[in-house]
Amino acid sequence: MTSKERLYAAMDGKEPDRIPRAMNFYRVNVEGMAPPGAFRDDMLDVRFVRFTPSPEEEELKKRALPYSGDTRLGSASQVATYQHWNYCPDDVASRNPLAGAESLDDLKQFPFPEVRGPYLDEDLSRQVADIHGRELAAAGGLPHLGGELFEAAWRLRGLDNFLIDLIRRPDWAHYILDRLVELAVRNAESLARAGIDVLALDDDVGMPGSMMISPATWREFFKPRMAAIIHAARHINPEIRVLYHSDGAFDPIIGELAEIGVNAINPIQPEHMDAERIRREHGTRPALWGTVGRQTTFSFASPDEIRTEVKHRVDTLGRAGLILCPAYDIDEPDIPWESVAAFLEAADHYGRPQ
Repeated sequence: MTSKERLYAAMDGKEPDRIPRAMNFYRVNVEGMAPPGAFRDDMLDVRFVRFTPSPEEEELKKRALPYSGDTRLGSASQVATYQHWNYCPDDVASRNPLAGAESLDDLKQFPFPEVRGPYLDEDLSRQVADIHGRELAAAGGLPHLGGELFEAAWRLRGLDNFLIDLIRRPDWAHYILDRLVELAVRNAESLARAGIDVLALDDDVGMPGSMMISPATWREFFKPRMAAIIHAARHINPEIRVLYHSDGAFDPIIGELAEIGVNAINPIQPEHMDAERIRREHGTRPALWGTVGRQTTFSFASPDEIRTEVKHRVDTLGRAGLILCPAYDIDEPDIPWESVAAFLEAADHYGRPQ
């Protein structure tokens, strides 16, 4: 099987020749931490493309470079994204640009950023062609303010404000979400035209122990809009598979995510979601993309402990409908290469029929 065939089989709930291997949701940074020559494309089955920054965004990134080491703000790219939306997480007085809105008209004055440009589709297509040329599957996520819908909305309004909007000012919430879904649809269409194999959607609606909003609220405000994004991509490429990411616990909506076309869910953090119970309740659809490691596993567990956990996941979840991936991003400076290598090697060994 090719990597694309392998990934598609897993995301369709089937058993491929071996379990696909992936790294973190957005990007793969392990080349920088690995010894020279240690990292090879054949260790993974999927790579993520990136939207090409506009000239204005490149300038923002340069301005953000002094903050790149600040863990409160994130990387220089994230800080540049924040500036693009006038979102200031480091400034308590003005961190949420729409927090002071007093009317729906105030919301309508906000200049939502234009995240497309004539340079975009061609460069995305080149990236996809390069990934396919290496016989890997190509995936892509959307430019956003932390997440497609819920997270972007509360970053704009402030979490307390937006949660109140959902209950007391639903017209405000609908307006913001409609603008966000317009952006998401346009970018999903760009990725589909570029030929990606997997559309990665991101919306953190979970937290430790439960969802941040009720399932009923999710159904009213977010489910139809997420479905619209998926529909837009599949209208261009009916074969595209969809990955949905949320941190924390989002068990109550798993079945409905599958209903609107999600093929796999990520990352299934072991301290917040029980992968074995999800497998019993939902079978192999949606597929599980992640499952390996708690928040500190890759920093502090020994390579042998990581290998043992990978084996446990395969033994308890089976080889169908599973993409093995760390449940937390591998982009922290304190994660040793030996931990990453142990995961990749164990996923290759235990992911094959024994």
